[in-house]
Amino acid sequence: MDPLSDIIALLHPSAAIAKPISGRGQWGVRYRSYDAPGFTVVLTGEAWVTFDKREPLRITEGDFLLLPTTPAFSLCSKPGVPCIPAEPLAEAVRHGEQEGDSDFAALGGSFSIESVNAPLLIELLPDTIHIPASAGRGTRFGRLIELLSEEGIADYPGKELIIQRLLETLLVEALRWDIIGNNAASAGLLNALRDPAMARVLRAIHEDVRRRWTVANLAGIAGMSRSAFAARFNEVVGCAPIEYLGRWRIAIAKHALLSGAKSLDRIADEIGYESASAFSTAFSKRLGCSPGRFARRHAGSASPGMPAIS
Repeated sequence: MDPLSDIIALLHPSAAIAKPISGRGQWGVRYRSYDAPGFTVVLTGEAWVTFDKREPLRITEGDFLLLPTTPAFSLCSKPGVPCIPAEPLAEAVRHGEQEGDSDFAALGGSFSIESVNAPLLIELLPDTIHIPASAGRGTRFGRLIELLSEEGIADYPGKELIIQRLLETLLVEALRWDIIGNNAASAGLLNALRDPAMARVLRAIHEDVRRRWTVANLAGIAGMSRSAFAARFNEVVGCAPIEYLGRWRIAIAKHALLSGAKSLDRIADEIGYESASAFSTAFSKRLGCSPGRFARRHAGSASPGMPAIS
């Protein structure tokens, strides 16, 4: 599996909540921040999203917006409209005038992911992925949006199931967009996978996480000097090469501990530690608790789904 597939598989993303959002006339709502990957797909019309200390972002028909974590934001019919405090709801929402056809309609909600590894998503991805309709038009991404829009306004049997699956596919397409697209991405996994040398290194780490990797080994795979490679990796990925390796090993370990199917010795061996003791020491140093305590604390934990752009 490639690095992106590895991480998506580990996070087990699913469309936790998907609900219709509509508005008419002048309206504005303000939501507090919360930790949940949120999304919106604009079906018709347009609206404006504003995050603190950032210029308003116009979203229009066919646009897709993904937020790996959701900061406080406002959603309104146009910039400058007063925004009233609102709480996220799981059911359909109508903003502004309650009578008459809506002039804005969207599908919004959140993705549920494995909560203990949620920081991995935040560390490795841009804070906002916005794919405008003009960029997605004529592509597989655009066709997925069209299918989702069709399901959103129709009343076919199995509608909810189809929407769930389309959204999960759309999430993966959105995460790949910065890799195959032309827009500059911020430091993180998506940016690194667009860089041929860094992509080779990441694939090597993910293919053999047990290996005793050194900066020199990885620099050789990249075809660069050790110092040039270390600087480039840190610039593109956002952390040092051995730090990335450590994060990925611990992410795999956390997932294995929650499943409860493997012993500490086996987990240690599978992720490249000489013994359960060495693994426990590294785990405790990073997380501040032993593997056993971590497993007990998070037993049965699930990532709650919350509506996002609503």
